[in-house]
Amino acid sequence: MKKIITNNSLSLAFLLLFVLAIIGQTFFGLAQYNEQRIEDHVNPVSLLQYFSTGHFLEATFENWESEFLQMALFVIFTIFLQQKGSSESKDFHKKEDVDREPSVLRRHVPWPVKKGGWILIFYKHSLTLVLLMLFALSFVVHFYGSLKEENEKLALHHKPLETVSSFIGSSKIWFESFQNWQSEFLSVFAIIVLSIFLRQQGSSQSKPVDAPDNQTGE
Repeated sequence: MKKIITNNSLSLAFLLLFVLAIIGQTFFGLAQYNEQRIEDHVNPVSLLQYFSTGHFLEATFENWESEFLQMALFVIFTIFLQQKGSSESKDFHKKEDVDREPSVLRRHVPWPVKKGGWILIFYKHSLTLVLLMLFALSFVVHFYGSLKEENEKLALHHKPLETVSSFIGSSKIWFESFQNWQSEFLSVFAIIVLSIFLRQQGSSQSKPVDAPDNQTGE
């Protein structure tokens, strides 16, 4: 058990942070949602009921959506784009291990490499494909949650409800998406540029402390 925890400590730490954060979001989100319902003279909901509300779904999945989009684009762009000096970039002036073609002759290769064919083709691009699928799924649930929340508000005021076709062209859904996308793109820009000049000893996201600023690229 100790070895399992040691070998997976990075992912476990972030999983724990995620669990704590989602609990905090749920607790305060439920409180905020019920406060609004009481102001609208509607009965508050229980914790289990809250999980199916548009308020929870929209708030949760609009953030997941932007995270998966950011990671997918970062993985794709690092294939053919370079940032001189950044620890987040490949060096296009020398051969990188990630660019080599898979070979069954190497030791302990994953089974998709041994299998070959379409399985290998999918496996070669599986990271990007899965991230894009997670982005698409998150966007759909975000859209559904946002539409549901909007219609709950409209119903309280006895106004006509939004349809899928009308809501997809509304400013609300795209404002929610773009306000998250811009922050994710800014954070990636920051780590790419800051890793040129700044260091963190011991981190895989940093160059060695004594490495020159232009270590990546010529």
